[in-house]
This record gives sequence, structure tokens and C-alpha cells, in this order.
Amino acid sequence: MKSFKYLIGIWTAVAVYTLFSFMSGPNGIYVYNQLLSEREQQLTNVKELSFINEELEKTQKNLMYDHDTILVNARQMGYGYENERFVRIVGLASVKNNIITAGKVYLTSSPDFLSDKIIKITALFTGLLVFAFFFILELTGFKFR
Repeated sequence: MKSFKYLIGIWTAVAVYTLFSFMSGPNGIYVYNQLLSEREQQLTNVKELSFINEELEKTQKNLMYDHDTILVNARQMGYGYENERFVRIVGLASVKNNIITAGKVYLTSSPDFLSDKIIKITALFTGLLVFAFFFILELTGFKFR
């Protein structure tokens, strides 16, 4: 029965290692939740990119098949025919330049977790503390009832 209380230190180390690995290890629940939130952000970014893609496809089709749209866009960018002159009317609002972006770059961050080395050191230290506690209790002669 004396050796049983020392085995509690080993079982404590195993329990601490299992708990920390399950909760905040490299494959733990905390990391899994972080990756799920990253996935949700990626899905919203993909939806936004698909909306931008639809707008760019509409603009491309208008520019491919509508000659007047090409002329309007060229004049907004400052292009014209060779013999064409531009008259600038003062007092009118300037023509809004439609610059469409192709989306933004979304950088993912690596999830935060406790390394396996830290978890093992913590579990070993906890097991040794429990072992030392029972060893000191035995040396002092304290008896459980």
C-alpha cells in the first residue's frame, strides 16, 4: 500500500499531460476553435471575392459588346480621338472614376498552442510535486485515517 501513493504522482503526470494536450496542445480544442474562426473568415472572404468577380464580369461584358461604354470609359481616363478636343466646364462636379479592385489579400495567422515540450515539462513537474508531497508526508510520519 505504501507504493500506491507514489503511483499517484505518475498518474497525476499522465492526467496533466492528457488534459493539457487535449485542451491546448497542437491538436487540441483551443487550436480547433481558432481554425474554425479562420475558416469562417476565409468563407466570408470567398463570398466577397465572388461578388467582386460578378461585378468585374459584368463590366467586362459591357466593355466587350457596347461601343458607347468603351467611349465613356476611355474619356473618363483621359483618352480621345486624334482630332477631338475636350472642354472643361467649371462648376460641375467631376466625373467619378470607377476603379474596381480585384479584392483584398487575406493573410491567415497560425494558431497559438502550447508546444509538446512545454506540456511534457509541466506534467513531469506536477508529477514530481505530487510524488515529493507524499514522500515528505511519509518522512514526517503523518498517517491518513
